[in-house]
Amino acid sequence: MVIRKNLKKKFALISVFEKRNLKYLCSNLNKFNYSFMSSGSTGDTIRELGFKCEDISKITNFKEMFGGRVKTLNPLLYSSLLYIRDDNTHIKQFQLLNMPEIDIVVVNLYPFKKYLKKNNDQIIEMIDIGGPSLLRAAGKNFKYITPIIDIIDYKKLVTNLRKNNGKTDIIFRKRMAVKVFKQTAQYDKIIYNWLNEK
Repeated sequence: MVIRKNLKKKFALISVFEKRNLKYLCSNLNKFNYSFMSSGSTGDTIRELGFKCEDISKITNFKEMFGGRVKTLNPLLYSSLLYIRDDNTHIKQFQLLNMPEIDIVVVNLYPFKKYLKKNNDQIIEMIDIGGPSLLRAAGKNFKYITPIIDIIDYKKLVTNLRKNNGKTDIIFRKRMAVKVFKQTAQYDKIIYNWLNEK
């Protein structure tokens, strides 16, 4: 594996189904010197908008598989999201992985609810696996990482970054983590109800 340089750069992981306001988000994160990593169509869109964006598959050295069903489910990625950043043992283990340190996770989920009335096989592909996993990992580690699940919170994120010189404060991160676990729980309940009715 190639040794990565500048691992202390600030990174935002962005993987969104809804691409609205992506230019606003990226342009403002770019002002605060965040580098971007993404996968699939989100990465393509970010690059089309004129921003540099590293492919997650190149960072982890693991290509997307099964038509995109497996693209962000990788232990290297979750190590960056879950390690405790003021624990010496965790720090030493993480440094051996040669991974960037992720500071912000922006993910919105596949719109499963919108497909309920269509009653076809495509609805199964709208059960998001990687998205909730990324958000829950970031939400669990809110002491260090900012999770954003809702597009309406982009402006709140930018405002908080301005307020804190390019970083977010613990109150904001905790508030966003609460929202992550609330919305992923609601998302899972909708899927449960659909499967249970079937």
